[in-house]
Amino acid sequence: LCLNFVLLFSIKLLHSYYNMRIAFIGQKGIPLKFGGVEKHVERLAVGLCQKGHKVFVYTRPWYTDSKLKEFKGVKLISLKSIKTKNLDAISHTWRASWDVVRKNYDIVHYHGVGPSLLAWIPRLFKSKTRVVITFHCHDNVHQKWGFVARWFLTLGEWTAVKFAHDTITVSKNLQMYCARRFNANTVYIPNGVDKSKQEEVKEIKRYNLKKDNYIFFISRLVKHKGAHYLIEAFNKIHTNKKLVIVGGSAFTDKYVKKLKKMAEGNENIIFTGSIRGGSRLWRELHSNAYLMVHPSESEGLPIVVLEAMSFGLPVLASDIPENMEVIAGGYGFSFRNKSVRDLSDKLQYLIDCPELVKQVAKDGERHVQKEYNWNDIVESTEKVYEEVLHDYAINKEHKKIISINVK
Repeated sequence: LCLNFVLLFSIKLLHSYYNMRIAFIGQKGIPLKFGGVEKHVERLAVGLCQKGHKVFVYTRPWYTDSKLKEFKGVKLISLKSIKTKNLDAISHTWRASWDVVRKNYDIVHYHGVGPSLLAWIPRLFKSKTRVVITFHCHDNVHQKWGFVARWFLTLGEWTAVKFAHDTITVSKNLQMYCARRFNANTVYIPNGVDKSKQEEVKEIKRYNLKKDNYIFFISRLVKHKGAHYLIEAFNKIHTNKKLVIVGGSAFTDKYVKKLKKMAEGNENIIFTGSIRGGSRLWRELHSNAYLMVHPSESEGLPIVVLEAMSFGLPVLASDIPENMEVIAGGYGFSFRNKSVRDLSDKLQYLIDCPELVKQVAKDGERHVQKEYNWNDIVESTEKVYEEVLHDYAINKEHKKIISINVK
């Protein structure tokens, strides 16, 4: 009787793990246009789908065409949001959270501390569904948010570790923060990269760019990403190289106008606007730049830095812990966070030392391919899902046994 019980229970577990139904909430959508979270979700969702799971991603119609119902096997569910700076993400998460209550998912995976505020909905109304939350970044320190939004995002950090059956942190620094601040055990699974395809100069000629004749910045143009530090520093150095600013507004039109005002009079500063991630133009810009600069004031684990390094592109980044986690050990260069003077000095030094730049770039490329491989990350995330489902199944069977013994 005991042997039959163990065999039956094992078969049930194997069956549930082989073909899980997984929903992603919190991202703007896929396929990727821009955004680190969106890049993370796309690669993770597609990877899990390729392993045989049924994956569903909730999308916003302003980001992903509502007519698009599937992407590389991943099912897309379009729900409208209130498209304002403060209400876009939370209104979409609200609708998606109630939608999952009506459906039979094994795993609901929230991305970001803001969306985690509503993770109580499936926890309360869908008890069989397991909730996983990924803590991507300290969103509450981002300067685009007002006091009220920052308060809710701070609360979201607490909900990210308290409302989930398990919480994933994308950097070791965030993992230590959760342990120190909330006494919470989290699973470290970083952002990742694939092996990148180099592209020769073709489309970037429209900006009068050539191999190694430009410095590269790519990000949403929001204040905490530090583009203003870079423009000010670039204006202080002596070089014939150009500065290419790739990215667009994220409800930050005033800040974008300020950046363009700072660049007036310097014809070597080029704004391209947003460029779709993974496109030919995007790959060319990464393949042919002399240096990538990432002057961000706060991060989770910067995908843009990992992607640049995967192209063999050397990186100069602010010395915040999240950046240093990637480049420390001789895999990149750093400058003091928020210091325009140190940034301009480092820029000039690296422009004058091309051989050093090339050697560090090669070391960085090998490093990210080994430590931040997407295949390993997909497998690690799958194991988190299996463990929370296993714990649920064990507890359920344990309760049944207790009930039988009581009777």
